[in-house]
Amino acid sequence: MTEPLDPAMFDGCSDIDLPIRFRNKWMGKILLCLEDGRRRYSELQIPLKGITPKVLAESLRALERDGMITRIAYPGMPPRVEYELTELGRSLREPREVWCKWVDAHVHELLRARMEAEGDLRDLNAS
Repeated sequence: MTEPLDPAMFDGCSDIDLPIRFRNKWMGKILLCLEDGRRRYSELQIPLKGITPKVLAESLRALERDGMITRIAYPGMPPRVEYELTELGRSLREPREVWCKWVDAHVHELLRARMEAEGDLRDLNAS
């Protein structure tokens, strides 16, 4: 049995849209939540504060379709479903770690560039 996910595991993360991401801002976080083993849908909701049930379900379906995760359904009432990384999904661990280090090293530059671009857009709108 895997340890419960920490509800605060993403609290220190910036919510800015990063320049490189999986289809949406949640997919990388979902993959991270599954690194230690199988998880139920309700377990994934705990650290993914702000994700709607619809977006979580869509993201899980997309990750399954792309071969990153498997969906394991167990019969019963109510039915139980768990999600787990595939080998393909696990192969993203090293690139993700490199990407996270890059973001940590350059987050201030990214934010400064965005603020400058937004300032330019405001100047254009004022004309």
